[in-house]
Parts: sequence; C-alpha cells; structure tokens
Amino acid sequence: MKKCHVVYLVCTAAMIGTGLGAAPASSAPMTHVVKPGESIQKAVDAAESGDTVLVTPGTYHESVKVSTPGLTLRGMGRETILEPGTEKAAANTCAEGGNGICVTGTKGKNVKGVTVADLTVTGFTRAGLYSTATDGLTVRNVTAVKNGVWGIAQEQSVHGIFRGNAALDNGDAGIFLANTITAEKGAADTEGTVVARNLLKGNRIGVTVRRLRNLAVAANNITGNCAGVFVVGDENKPKAGDLVVRDNHVVGNNKSCPKTERLDALQGSGIVLTGTEKVLVADNKVRENSGKSPLSGGIVLFKSFVGVTSEKNEVKGNSLRDNSPADLVNTETAATGKNNTFEGNTCGASKPAGLC
Repeated sequence: MKKCHVVYLVCTAAMIGTGLGAAPASSAPMTHVVKPGESIQKAVDAAESGDTVLVTPGTYHESVKVSTPGLTLRGMGRETILEPGTEKAAANTCAEGGNGICVTGTKGKNVKGVTVADLTVTGFTRAGLYSTATDGLTVRNVTAVKNGVWGIAQEQSVHGIFRGNAALDNGDAGIFLANTITAEKGAADTEGTVVARNLLKGNRIGVTVRRLRNLAVAANNITGNCAGVFVVGDENKPKAGDLVVRDNHVVGNNKSCPKTERLDALQGSGIVLTGTEKVLVADNKVRENSGKSPLSGGIVLFKSFVGVTSEKNEVKGNSLRDNSPADLVNTETAATGKNNTFEGNTCGASKPAGLC
C-alpha cells in the first residue's frame, strides 16, 4: 500500500467531523422548518445552497431527492422518521426506485457538500439512503432500519463521510459502497472516503466495499450480521484495494443468510478480503464469528468467485479469539495469492497453521 494513502486515511479517520468536503455557506443561509403534515420535498426544492431543511419529530410518508449543492437535510433525532408514502405521494424518481432519501448529481457533475443527519429512514424496498455522483457527502447520526436492500448506499462518488450512523436489520449491507452498482468496471478512487464509528447490526453484511480504492473503514461496531466486513474485487483493473480496515469491533456475526446468485451462503464471517490488493487490516478486535460457510472465520483471505487472487494485503496487529473454523484463514496458496502478510496478530488458531 502506498504510504501516503495509509497515513492520509488513518489521519482522516481521526479527524472526521471537521467539515471535510462541506460547501461554502452562502452569505445569508436560511433554515426551512418542516412539521408533520408538511412536505419535506417542497422545502428541499425551495432551499438554496448553504440552507438547512430542518425536519421536526414525526413520521413523514415520502421519499426525498436532494440535488442542491451545500444543502443540509437534518432531522431532530431518531423520532424524525421517513417511511414509504402512498402511490400518489411517490411521484418522484427516488420513491420510484424504492429509496427513502436520494442525493444525486448528474453524469457530468457531482453534487458537492450535501449533509444528511439526525433522522430515521425505514421500510423502503431498496435503500434507506442512496447517493450517486456526490462529492463530500456527509451522512451522520442517521438510523437506517429494515430497508429491503441497503441501509445506506453510495456509488460513483468521492470524499464521502459516513459517521455515527446505525444501520440495522437491512436486507443486504448496512453500509454499501461501490464504484458502480450496475456495471462491471475496475475499482474507482474514492479520494479518501471514511466509514467510521457506525453501529452495523442484523444486516446480511455490515459493511460492503466493492471495487473501490483509497478509503478507510475505521472504529465501527459490527455485530449480529451474517458477515462483518466484505472488501470485494473482481477481474477488472485496477483491483479493489489500497485501503484501510482498522480499529473495528467485529463480534458475533453469526446470523445465517442463504446463498445468492453472486455469493455463497454466509454465516460467521468477520472480515473478508476477496480479489483485493494492498489492503491493510490492522488493530481490529475480531471474536466469536463462527460458521460453516467457505467464507467463515475471523479474518479471511478468499480467492474471488471469478478466480481473482488476493495479493500484497497486510493483516497485522489484530486481536482475534473464538472464531471458527479459525481466527485467521488464508485460502490462497503460495502459487496463487502473492505476498500477503500476517504479522503481530494475537490469535489461537489459523488455517493453514502458522499464521498466528
């Protein structure tokens, strides 16, 4: 891994919340207050860059699309709740896609400096919060619960900050980050996206990072999922990697999830790297992840299902115990995966033996 990326990402994880990526405020920003029975979307449409749309506690049956740079959409805590609306209310592309909140730029221009904070999104058929073509999106203190696919999802974006959120009981990943969802392409550079201090519980996968580079997954509490963290690559270039997974608590991810078209059945996977390069997995506490899936174990290096090897990854300084079939699992062989290293880890058992 490039040293500059490691240092940058670790420092970024320590400094999140300092306003990275925020758009400059206008000279006279306004706060648009929304009360139960009123339309959040109308307030968003009326707001300008630098304004805040403040949504008071209550349940709002609508989806909301944000495309104004520098806008803040903020509730007043978990009791500000967005749920799916009626067919008549669902007359926007965000609702039609089955999403709760959408933050979207255009094909040629990212929307910059949007913040979504302090609210709950629940019951949407696709994602609680979905974003694409964004630069510097901040999502903080959002509770995304029981959405059909993802709690919080982002693609084709840079400089994102996902901090202090709770993603609970979603159908796929609690937090899902990808280069692009619909196409097979090489890994994209997120330019320092950070996923930190989130609670990820009861999902299929806590955090999925798919075909991305240059980001940090740090200091999250990940428990009760079928799998904790997945970093996924494929046959395209550049490979997924050159990123950091560190200081996470990955405990008891033993929920059982059936096989899908793209992935084997999951249970008892802590942190999985598949088809990646130059990933640093460091200083995580990984324990009590147990299952009989090919991907089960504490920290697992797994040759991808399309045959791509994992290379030049570093697994160091992690504390592991009571994971099954082993604390450290490396399914790569000397003839396939190259230069993967395991150093300074505290653990009881490994497959093959000798990695602890």
